[in-house]
Formats: sequence, C-alpha cells, structure tokens
Amino acid sequence: MSAGAGLKPVVCFGEMLLRLSPPSGTPLARTDALALDVGGAEANVAIALAGLGQATRMASILPDNPLGRRARAALGEAGVDTRFCVSVQGRLGLYFFEPPSGPIGGRVTYDRAGSAFVNASPDDFDWSQILDGAGLLHLSGITPALGPSGVALARAAVKAAREQEVPICFDGNYRSNLWEGWDSDPRTILTDLVSQATVLIGNHRDISLLLGQDFSGEGPDRRREAAEAAFAAFDNLELIASTARHVESSTAQRLAARIDLRESHWQTDEVRIDPVIDRIGTGDAFAAGVLLRWLEGGSAQEMAKTGLSLAAMKHGIVGDNLSVSRAELDAFDPAGADVSR
Repeated sequence: MSAGAGLKPVVCFGEMLLRLSPPSGTPLARTDALALDVGGAEANVAIALAGLGQATRMASILPDNPLGRRARAALGEAGVDTRFCVSVQGRLGLYFFEPPSGPIGGRVTYDRAGSAFVNASPDDFDWSQILDGAGLLHLSGITPALGPSGVALARAAVKAAREQEVPICFDGNYRSNLWEGWDSDPRTILTDLVSQATVLIGNHRDISLLLGQDFSGEGPDRRREAAEAAFAAFDNLELIASTARHVESSTAQRLAARIDLRESHWQTDEVRIDPVIDRIGTGDAFAAGVLLRWLEGGSAQEMAKTGLSLAAMKHGIVGDNLSVSRAELDAFDPAGADVSR
C-alpha cells in the first residue's frame, strides 16, 4: 500500500487551464513558439497530493475536444481520479505566461472568457457522488473571481460539503485582475466562503481584505495578530497556513512557511532559492504539503516544513504543477541541494 492510500480522498474543485509560454527572453508579441503545460490552481494541488500517495479527485468542466482531453490526461498520468470532470461542448481557458528574464519580471495574459467552466452551472455537478467518502474539499478564490457563475459554483460546492460534513480548505488566491473584470464585491463573497472553511491558505493581507482592518505588527507578530483576528471572526476555522516571500530578484528569492492554530503557531526559518526557474504554482505546492500533513494528523511544525519543502522544490520545475514521490520529498533538503548519486 502506498503512503496515504488509506486516507479519505481529497476533492479539488476549480477551472483547469492550458498555459502557453514563449521561450525565456522572447516577448509574447514576437514569439513564434509556445510551450504547452496543463495548469489550474486546484488541479496543481490534486496532482501534487496524488504524487505523494494521497487519493485525490478532480471536479471540473472540460471541453470535449483535444485540449480538454490533454488536460484530463495530465490528471490521469499523475494518478488523480477524473471521473468527476464533466465533458461538454465549449473551450478550455488559456493563459499565456512570459517568463521573467533578467530585470524584466514575468507577465500573465488570460484568455479564459467564455470557457466551458465559466459557463458551467451548479447543476452540472452531482455533489452527493463527488463528495461521497471524501476527507476534504479544496477550492480557491479564483473560482468566485471568474464572475457571477463562478460565485454560484463555489457556493454550491461549499454548501454541499457542509451538508455532507466534509471539511473545507479555502485558498485565498486573490486575483485582482479577475475581480476587477466585473461588478464584484470580493470582500463579501470571500468572507461568506471562508466562514465555512476549516483550513485557510492565506496571509495577513488576505485576512485584512476579509475583515477590513489593518494589522500593526511587523513580521511574525503581525501574522499572529491577523490569525487571531481571523479565528475570532470565523468559528469553523482551525488552521491558517501562509508563506512569507522576500524577492531579491526574479531569479533569487527567500521563503519561509508558517502555520497558525488557535492555541499555537510555528514558523520556519527562511530558505534562499537561487536560481528561481519557475515561480508559478509554488503556492499550490505549499498548500499540498500542508494538507498532506494535516490529513495525516501531523504537527504544525511538520505541516510548515513539508509545505516549505514542496514550495521550494516547485521553484526548480518548469510548468504549473509539481509531481514528486514521497521518497523524493523525504530526501529533499530545502536549505541546499547536491547531486543524487
């Protein structure tokens, strides 16, 4: 039996995307070649957890065309259960990522308007089957940011999980450019969703948005002040996981991980990551590490250290997602790497 095989499956719900990237140093407007990767925040978490032996299910809407089948195949190759990815007529959302190059930062251009997922209805999902026997529902703030239909989808998923007594993990994943694309009220919408969650992936800035207040401390003190305010505001919340990132340049960054519980907290030391090969998906890798240890009943220290390890590993992998084995995770030292012989 693989590690985690006895645990209840994690259901990840959200839109899948194809990522198209020009070669590093070539602007999108002048490229004649694009590399293709399958992505999407929730799918990234599903793939990372599946690689570590945790049973996962992906619930999404995929177009019945070659691009939709490519996305489904990426999940299947990683060991994710795809039975609840509904096939429909339509298009798969795209995004174009121009990698950072020297002093020029990375840039994302979305092409997801009118995608099959954006046009979906809550009635497209049979939540009684999707959540049957599940140990956790994982979703993020990207889904409601897509528009009124995304809000309806997120609320339906959360409502079903609460009715079936399945714990909920909500990753803030605040995307201002998506929220600003329609007449939205992110604070009200996100507060409603987070109030149902057991686990929140988010930092003091996310909590400040939710509660409409600033936090005066610095560093760890400010994060603890924010966490205590969130615990006071949200009765269901048991765990808050976050990272602290210091950007030296697009290719050199420092990262620490933190876990806040109601009665305690733990923060790792910083690790320096140089060079950064690909920052996209590092937060999803962190979330997967935290959830893996949480599902196993691990300590705050174990959750923070595993989340940091997976996030650090993802910085060295091109593409949206990380798929590593339990043995590779156990052998990894985020403070330094050498050749494995």
